[in-house]
Amino acid sequence: MRTDTEHFRCEIEDGIATLRLDRPDRKNPLTFDSYAELRDWFRALSYDDSVKAVVFGSNGGNFCSGGDVHDIIGPLTKMSMKELLAFTRMTGDLVKAMLGCGTPIIAAADGVCVGAGAIIAMASDLRIATPEARTAFLFTRVGLAGCDMGACAMLPRIIGQGRAAELLYTGRTMSAEEGAAWGFWNRLVPAAELDDAARDLAARIAAGPNFGHMMTKTMLNQEWSMSLDQAIEAEAQAQAICMQTADFTRAFEAFAAKEKPAFEGD
Repeated sequence: MRTDTEHFRCEIEDGIATLRLDRPDRKNPLTFDSYAELRDWFRALSYDDSVKAVVFGSNGGNFCSGGDVHDIIGPLTKMSMKELLAFTRMTGDLVKAMLGCGTPIIAAADGVCVGAGAIIAMASDLRIATPEARTAFLFTRVGLAGCDMGACAMLPRIIGQGRAAELLYTGRTMSAEEGAAWGFWNRLVPAAELDDAARDLAARIAAGPNFGHMMTKTMLNQEWSMSLDQAIEAEAQAQAICMQTADFTRAFEAFAAKEKPAFEGD
């Protein structure tokens, strides 16, 4: 995977990629270019087995302040419908790429996590935050609908229909404590411990069977639109495939020898 990214920071170590938006002076807003580069990076990730987990981290005490007011929102007011649709499809394609990359993604949010930043956290598989994290889906605050980048489909599944409706209609801020109680955040940690907590969780995932993790992520996403019977059958097929992997054999042999398995992803 590329680490020479232009519009966000990317570091890869021990199979863990850490991404950070890199405009801390503006609370890390997104631009047209950073949207596109993130989309392309996650699309490429689906073809790269060397990265076993991704941490989308904070920078300068904030996660992401959403679309840049001057670089995105201003120009949008002057675009044609065709241009606007191309933009909204591009932002949705970032979410699709995150969901479809096959690699578990951990959002580690401190401070501001709003607008498209809240969507990036929502589209991640696991979410850790600090008590200072402030999350808001601001779209109605700028005269738009709350249905942005899959929010009306995904947020209710995470926190419930009524809670999601309140946040999406009002654009109000969800406190870190609310987010943890509602299940949006998996847990809260002090700001000084955020990076280590996310890294430790990523390392635990990276040490596991990454083919199995890919299958888990795939089924978590695909089963939204399945009946229970279809989901059970799909999982039967997925698990049978996983049972053909060398990692499954390694796990059995390690268990029999009373050792810890060393998964290799094949």
